[in-house]
Amino acid sequence: QVQLEESGGGLVQAGGSLRLSCAASGRTFGSMGWFRQALGKEREFVAFIKWSGGSPVYAASVKGRFTISRDNAKNSVYLQMNNLKPEDTAIYYCAAEVGYGSSWAGDYDYWGQGTQVTVSS
Repeated sequence: QVQLEESGGGLVQAGGSLRLSCAASGRTFGSMGWFRQALGKEREFVAFIKWSGGSPVYAASVKGRFTISRDNAKNSVYLQMNNLKPEDTAIYYCAAEVGYGSSWAGDYDYWGQGTQVTVSS
């Protein structure tokens, strides 16, 4: 059985930082990524990274502020979030796929339960 478990969410003030973690089990993956969903909004892409760790891809809204990384020995992926803005408030989901990497949610095979990030102004 494949399972993804996120942690690290919380409440921070604008300009603050959080580090999200996602531990996977059951198998390894070609790519892992992060998506988020704000209240009343559709799920949107945040970032993904391949097994090699090379050429991570970011949504324009977070580029320069967020950094995705992975530790293959731990089968985990991380999202360092700096200079947080109220617009970043959302539930953040970890996702994984067997394939080569994608910014489209439909390409992902496995999902975590999500962790809440709230940024106050």
